Amino acid sequence: MKLIIQIPCYNEAETLPRALADLPRAVAGIDCIETLIIDDGSGDGTAEVAAAHGVSHVVRHPQNLGLARAFQSGIDACLRLGADVIVHTDADCQYPGHYIPDLVAPVLAGRADMVIGDRQVRTIAHFSPLKKRMLALGSWMVRNVSGTEVPDAVSGFRAYSREAALRFTILTRYSYTLETIIQAGKLGLGVVSIPVTTNPPTRPSRLQRSMWHFIKAQAGTILRLYAFYEPLRTFSYIAAPFLLLGAALWLRFFVNTLLGESGVGRFVQSLTLGTGLLMVGALIVLFGVQADISGKHRLLTQEVLYRLKKMELKRGETTDYADSTDLGRGDG
Repeated sequence: MKLIIQIPCYNEAETLPRALADLPRAVAGIDCIETLIIDDGSGDGTAEVAAAHGVSHVVRHPQNLGLARAFQSGIDACLRLGADVIVHTDADCQYPGHYIPDLVAPVLAGRADMVIGDRQVRTIAHFSPLKKRMLALGSWMVRNVSGTEVPDAVSGFRAYSREAALRFTILTRYSYTLETIIQAGKLGLGVVSIPVTTNPPTRPSRLQRSMWHFIKAQAGTILRLYAFYEPLRTFSYIAAPFLLLGAALWLRFFVNTLLGESGVGRFVQSLTLGTGLLMVGALIVLFGVQADISGKHRLLTQEVLYRLKKMELKRGETTDYADSTDLGRGDG
């Protein structure tokens, strides 16, 4: 049973040695532990530092592509390297390495395909009240979309089974955290959370430049994912005001007509405007139906990709990455 711990890095030469030193050397039920660094276009010698500290594998991006792309590159590399379990953590030492055996345990026991470290956001002292509320709101929305019970949706401290890793295809660019939960929920994968604590911050976050940037990015990602995975419901919400207002205007016209109000002709505008609003609402619903049908085709495509990945890995075929370099194998 092989465990690969992957760490995305962007100019992490200073904190990476501490993060690597904190990783466990043995985990119950695991025969081999390896480490993999995704060097996402670093310019500070992160890859060289990783090699000097005995990292098993390094995947390089020639330029910074963002956390979501780094995550996908890492997952693809781990699968090709034969990982049975993949743990994803950060290079900024936010997550204590001693929790990794706890993350891996539900996967090894067959109780979960994805395990998420719940940071218990309410207890984190350096998070502002606004950030805590936004994180709680975002997690609530993700729970509703995915049908899972994840209390900390944006936590990046996670363990994945090989089956889960094979099924993930990340489409968003800002962060992988929300989309993997939604995909897992839609695919019926087992998702559980375990409580963890976090270390004090070692540097400002590189994923969020400010609170406003964090709110805008997370809100945009959640709304985009909601529309992507629940298109009919999304378009129905958009159509509802048009349909309700159109129906109210029609009702106004017919009530006045039935009551024999004088000058009923002046209510013809209500009928005309109501008809227009109802037509707009109906068109929006039709767009939602079309998007929902397209979503079903996307699920079929995702299933095909999953089967192709399994076939490729089973045959032992490899695809050379122009942007990747393997620094050798070894125990983490």
